[in-house]
Amino acid sequence: MLTHTINGVTLALLRGNIVEVQADAIVNAADSALAGGGGVDGAIHRAGGPTIMEECRKLGGCPTGSAVATAAGLLKARYVYHAVGPIYGHHGEEERLLASAYRSCLDLAEQHQIKSIAFPSLSTGAFGYPVTLAAPIALATVIDHIKKPTSLQQVMFVLFDGKTYAAYEQALTKLLAR
Repeated sequence: MLTHTINGVTLALLRGNIVEVQADAIVNAADSALAGGGGVDGAIHRAGGPTIMEECRKLGGCPTGSAVATAAGLLKARYVYHAVGPIYGHHGEEERLLASAYRSCLDLAEQHQIKSIAFPSLSTGAFGYPVTLAAPIALATVIDHIKKPTSLQQVMFVLFDGKTYAAYEQALTKLLAR
């Protein structure tokens, strides 16, 4: 685990399974139909139970680059923020859309006045975004947010494998060296 404090907010990188993390909000890497699926999305729906999918159906979808909130069901969180990142090579504005998906989650965090949020690496699984390109965008977006007044006290990136963790660690080191 790597941690760094910015403006009183702890930014942490950790390897693990996001469904096991204790946070006020857990971010789900969702598709625009909020249909559930594999990877992080499937794991969150399985661990959180049917309540999450019931709420997703009522919402009816979410555009790429945005996020919506549901209750967290059986998870150790109050909310699940379903963020829709871009499919790499499909939208044309991938960098802007990826940053927007993270920003949308941070906006929801402020609306709900939560203290902690856990992110996966959005768009880097089934959506094919190269993690070495996605990690600096994700981290820079979060760092820009926590440099300003915020309700957040802890932002975690919960990264499932060693390759993804290493990419985030390298990106964070470069960003902090500026």
